[in-house]
Amino acid sequence: QQAGATKATGKVHDRIFVRHWDTWSDGRISQLFVLTLTNGRAVEPVSVTAALDADVPSKPFGDASEYTFSPDSTKLAFNARIKGKAEPWSTNFDVYEVGVDGGEPRNLTAGNPAWDAQPVYSPDGSLLAWRAMERPGFEADRFHVVVSDLKTGERRALTQGWDRSVASIAFSRDSKAIYATTDHFGQHPLWSIDLKSGKPTMLTGPGRVESFSVGEKQIVFSLSSLKSPAELQTLALRGGELRELPRMNADAFAQLAIGEPEQFTFAGANGDTVHGYAMRPANFAPKRRYPVAFIVHGGPQVSFGNQWSYRWNPQTYAGAGYASVFIDFHGSPGYSQAFTDSISGDWGGKPLEDLQKGLAAALEKYPWLDGGRACALGASYGGFMMNWIEGVWAEPFKCIVNHAGIFDSRSMAYTTEELWFDEWEHGGPPFEVPENFEKWNPVHHVAQWSKPMLVIHGQLDFRVPYSQGVAAFTALQRRGVPSRLLIFPNENHWVLKPANSIQWHREVEKWLDQWTGGEGE
Repeated sequence: QQAGATKATGKVHDRIFVRHWDTWSDGRISQLFVLTLTNGRAVEPVSVTAALDADVPSKPFGDASEYTFSPDSTKLAFNARIKGKAEPWSTNFDVYEVGVDGGEPRNLTAGNPAWDAQPVYSPDGSLLAWRAMERPGFEADRFHVVVSDLKTGERRALTQGWDRSVASIAFSRDSKAIYATTDHFGQHPLWSIDLKSGKPTMLTGPGRVESFSVGEKQIVFSLSSLKSPAELQTLALRGGELRELPRMNADAFAQLAIGEPEQFTFAGANGDTVHGYAMRPANFAPKRRYPVAFIVHGGPQVSFGNQWSYRWNPQTYAGAGYASVFIDFHGSPGYSQAFTDSISGDWGGKPLEDLQKGLAAALEKYPWLDGGRACALGASYGGFMMNWIEGVWAEPFKCIVNHAGIFDSRSMAYTTEELWFDEWEHGGPPFEVPENFEKWNPVHHVAQWSKPMLVIHGQLDFRVPYSQGVAAFTALQRRGVPSRLLIFPNENHWVLKPANSIQWHREVEKWLDQWTGGEGE
């Protein structure tokens, strides 16, 4: 009402998040309501989270996995993070339980200052499980499974001895096991975890299990790979038989030429075994040599493995006549938590060494890769790496594509929104440890920039603000380096709108063709 009474447009904030992901704060919060149906008619909805200053589901990506009904429908469990002034540098999500009639939610995980997420009840109502981290402020910490006995109050860390971070969980129908997915050596399979021993058993093979639903006799799940978007399959709970359901995209894919991927390993930084993939171009001919799209994943604590992507998909380069190489460098999950941890404080160190050794290993192993016609591409952390290698390792590349990359680490720390990430990765806030932000800061190497770069950014990107992209383009132009800036006024950290995605790919492929000469020789 006050806003409507004046023509002034200024907005006053007294705490951050001022903005998050791609949206400015307007003071509203997400609340969870229960709507009771009586004789088919709805009664007045009850907010069961009104007592908390918290978004339920969380913003910006919260969904129905963050809350669940008890089997008898008398209670709800959900995860939430209290706002307050510390929210932007806190990962302290807790699991709460509340009656469906409302009231004060009970914090079940107040003793853990780190992240607790995705509560699920056992079908018999005796247990509640959730995923939990141990280190406050570290979003890439290992998620282990905690199980609580609702009668005795006893709880235990079910997967404490398993060196994998659990991504999603669900109980078996007999309440004797938990099903879970994890990253695992470039794959993302489904597992069964015995409730007594905590022993995990892998149930599916290569590819990424995107989602799954547990039934009495079988599990239905969707599985994607580098060669296929997600398709439905079933897993028989007795016997373990896997059956692929009719493919929804069979007719469309029959008309396409698909590049063939191959996983390889090499000795990376510290002599550690590092995994990567090389993908042949579509319509591959063994005696020809092909230009290389060397793709660096973002995150950085994510895996660029055997999965389908609707944004960074190597098949788009395969279809354009390019081979591609992509490496799960130090920091990627699915190998060990120590491997994931190793990137923090070392953004331009071990990961760069892995990329250098990985490209060299691929060129040695696959004679159809034309190392003299390679371009490097990356987004987010991968975009940071594009700016970094432009200054310290540009020699192998004919061109660079930098999407939403960090140009100046110090200004990034003060303009991004989820402060916990930058502060963990650099060992504290920039006013306490400025030297850590400067150690791997691409801005210090601009004087060495020389390779043609395409810079891409979305104006609604509040994670890596678009001023980072404009600054990189300014540096390139001022130095006289061939460069181009592609700005999307209506996109955030990702390019999601179909027409914009097509434009993105056309501009990227045009840039690669300009500097590599296009298809194989």
